[in-house]
Amino acid sequence: MYRYKINQEAILGGRVMKGYDKYEVQYFMPPVVTYDWVKKDRITKAPIWCSVDLRDGNQALIEPMSLDEKLEFFELLVKIGFKEIEIGFPAASETEYNFARALIERNMIPDDVTIQVLTQAREHIIKKTFEAINGAPNAVVHLYNSVSVAQREQVFKKDKEEIKKIAVEGAILLNELAKEAEGNISFEYSPESFTGTEVEYAVEVCNAVLDVWKPTPDKKVIINIPATVENAMPHVFACQIEYVHKNMKYRDAVTISLHPHNDRGCGVATAELGILAGADRIEGTLFGNGERTGNVDIITLAMNMFSHGVDSGLDFSNMPAIREAYERFTGMKVYERQPYAGDLVFSAFSGSHQDAIAKGMAWREEKKLYKWTVPYLPIDPVDVGRTYESDVIRINSQSGKGGVSYILKQNYGITLPVRMRESVGYTVKQVSDEEHKELSPAWVKEIFEDNFVNWTPHFTIPECHFKQVGGILAEATINQGDKVHVINANGNGRIDAVSNIIKQYFDVSYELTEYEEHSLSKGSSSKAMAYVGITYKEKMYWGAGIDEDTIKAAINALVVAVNRMLEVRKVASIQDERYIAMKNFIQTNFQTVTLTDMAKEFHLSEPYISKYIKDKSGKTFGEIVTATKMKKAKTLLRNSTQTVESVAETAGYPNVEHFSRQFKKLYGMTPLEYRASKNK
Repeated sequence: MYRYKINQEAILGGRVMKGYDKYEVQYFMPPVVTYDWVKKDRITKAPIWCSVDLRDGNQALIEPMSLDEKLEFFELLVKIGFKEIEIGFPAASETEYNFARALIERNMIPDDVTIQVLTQAREHIIKKTFEAINGAPNAVVHLYNSVSVAQREQVFKKDKEEIKKIAVEGAILLNELAKEAEGNISFEYSPESFTGTEVEYAVEVCNAVLDVWKPTPDKKVIINIPATVENAMPHVFACQIEYVHKNMKYRDAVTISLHPHNDRGCGVATAELGILAGADRIEGTLFGNGERTGNVDIITLAMNMFSHGVDSGLDFSNMPAIREAYERFTGMKVYERQPYAGDLVFSAFSGSHQDAIAKGMAWREEKKLYKWTVPYLPIDPVDVGRTYESDVIRINSQSGKGGVSYILKQNYGITLPVRMRESVGYTVKQVSDEEHKELSPAWVKEIFEDNFVNWTPHFTIPECHFKQVGGILAEATINQGDKVHVINANGNGRIDAVSNIIKQYFDVSYELTEYEEHSLSKGSSSKAMAYVGITYKEKMYWGAGIDEDTIKAAINALVVAVNRMLEVRKVASIQDERYIAMKNFIQTNFQTVTLTDMAKEFHLSEPYISKYIKDKSGKTFGEIVTATKMKKAKTLLRNSTQTVESVAETAGYPNVEHFSRQFKKLYGMTPLEYRASKNK
């Protein structure tokens, strides 16, 4: 494991990174630059897809796949829908050679699938490659050689004509060997290191190869343009591809393919703009595996098209299973934010995002829409095998009322009244804040039930009877601790009568403000869910009840609401004690205290403490700390002869200039002016 010494100057903001001046642009613009691709705003047809997972992806692994793993991976790629699959470099090793033979001899290649094999433009390698694919029903032999300035000068030490000759001689040998081979053999050529090559020269080499092969519309060949090392912005590559597209000989008999790498993180954009510029085919890998920073991620590319209403021809409807298989085969991990496939790509924790998604889903259901327009979700997660319940709205301390209510409704059929959502949301959010954890749907339901269904620390009403006497006469049994009382009261209805019993017993006045009920749609359809909201001193308190009898459910909800109101009255003094303790801690440690210190001292999260202090005092934590520091400073300025520098340091300001500016901003005068005014 590497260990790096931390550069303090860099951390403190000093500029220390050097060496940028040793770099320069290494790509080449075409001799004639056109921008026809710019006029297209989207891709309207999917390209031909070629998976190179088993070759380019495999060679990039720390531990390459075994034969059995490659065979299973091949079957997965076929199932996804790939019709062209590059299976390896058969001349590179016995494992690669045996893999090709196993696919052919075990009849694992469907009639509509073409395998592809890679070979350098060297005679013995080409011959070994043809041996490997002998008997394959359909195969592409992929010939390549490097043509870039750096490769010509530094590696091969050959001029342009010599490099072109390598490509042409390789093309001639492919022609000769294909005549003797069994099966349907077609050709592909790649000017390797294209991105570091003069574009017109790369086209010259490709055209020389095409002159050897002489393709026809009925017998096409592939010219593959690799962004071997991505070294330019995507629009530069698009201009290069448009030049290739317009200057390629036998164009109607040539499939222009792209093989983008991701060195600058722009592989997907490079591929998309390249398609707009005239490319017909894409070589890439699942999840972007490949050398260095990887190849273009075919999943992202295909799903981008899918999200615009274009049939990609590939099936990613069970993305979790594809991801699991990929991770098992390669030993690689799919990042949580990997587009369309990561654990968190559909997850909303933010309260405003959750609220928008919940409303969008409700709108979609209400309007019975087929077209997908839900905010914050570019595609329907269900289309890739994900679920709304566990993948979309997830609850933590950043979540809001909309997300919590959505979880309860989607998972358990609990439809909270609109005005109740804030109270439930805040309660759930507080638990996440204090626990520092994400909350599962089951945990959210448990919190809801503990606080709004089963919360009866002060009293319960286990039994209640009604008579029709001057309205409704209720007789309720109130259990309070070990005391049992039977109380009577009248009301306009049953709930009103029970409410009057509670008011009478506790000598309290509140308003019965809200009442809603519905049947539970999930789990227990015969039960009713009731919600009651009461208002006491301009604040609402909520309760919920579940029972087969709607009246019992409503009474239970009312009992919980009143219990919550009584509990708030009881704990108000306790909460004040906590605030006093926080103020004392700030007072004791005002010179250096931070929210992090507060969080450690009181075992609460920083956001929770910040909000708690603001709610209690009407001031922010920073404002309270500043006021405490300045109070100390003013006392010292009035009653001591300390210098301003000493006063600043004692008050917690190491920088006297900052202290003076802050003092003047608050009091309209400098510390010295303040001292002078108080000593007159």
